[in-house]
Amino acid sequence: MSNIDSFSRLCAQLAKLPGIGRKSAQRMAYYLLSQPPEQVEALADAILTARRTVHECRVCGNYTDQDVCSICADERRDGSTICVVRDPRDVAAIERMRDYNGKYHVLHGTISPMEGIGPDDIRIRELLGRLSGVREVILATNPDIEGEATAAYIARLLKPFSDIKVTRIAHGV
Repeated sequence: MSNIDSFSRLCAQLAKLPGIGRKSAQRMAYYLLSQPPEQVEALADAILTARRTVHECRVCGNYTDQDVCSICADERRDGSTICVVRDPRDVAAIERMRDYNGKYHVLHGTISPMEGIGPDDIRIRELLGRLSGVREVILATNPDIEGEATAAYIARLLKPFSDIKVTRIAHGV
């Protein structure tokens, strides 16, 4: 395989990353090839190590390399409030705002009949198992069709729990 083939293959792999087009992939490839080998190896090692060690928190579903993520383990956070989000990047976005001090629940998707994703395909059952001691559930799914359908479905499930306040915020993350 020639250098051109290897370069094209690198560009093709980089272009598979979200938000990276062909030109950006080429710029990244040129940059990586101009770096010392130990820096490129450190990046490759970080990617492989994260892929091997990062998994879902057994409590909330956020990404962590521990059994329980740092947010769930933090006893200073308000355990009576759970903010329900679509995926781990939503947790990161809300945490950057530094306004929320409760716990999270990551669904890892939204209800989407068109894609064959129903309530049993996302972490709704796990949410229902976490309601002991919870006074408020904040539904912070995206304001798109799937996010709204998911929020409405969860709100209906929580209606019988009269002691739990259900709040809908469409954060648009």
